[in-house]
Amino acid sequence: MTQEILAALALLVVHVWLLPMMLNLSNASWLLGSRDEPVELSVLTQRAKRAAANYMETAPVFLTLALMAMIQQIDLSELAMYWIGLRLVYLPLYVAGVAYIRSVVWIAALVVLVMMAMALM
Repeated sequence: MTQEILAALALLVVHVWLLPMMLNLSNASWLLGSRDEPVELSVLTQRAKRAAANYMETAPVFLTLALMAMIQQIDLSELAMYWIGLRLVYLPLYVAGVAYIRSVVWIAALVVLVMMAMALM
């Protein structure tokens, strides 16, 4: 489970920092400065930020379930990898503006979390 937790944390860095920064390179001076003034973000950057906020809503649940599995010595690594894979698919779908498929992927990731929780009962 350690690898899955590290993968989820790496994905967090991609969501929260790396992708929004890469999509916002035109505002490099703002990124490197104190960010006192608001800056207009591109549509893609705004989507990336919303995808990051969405990830922040579910990552704590995943991390809690993963740690509980480690404590209880229950192998949930396969389910954990499904969740990470689904979240990897979700990010480009969100940034690209793909609505319905993105929602299906999000629901599938939520089902995986529920399956992880049920396995701990």
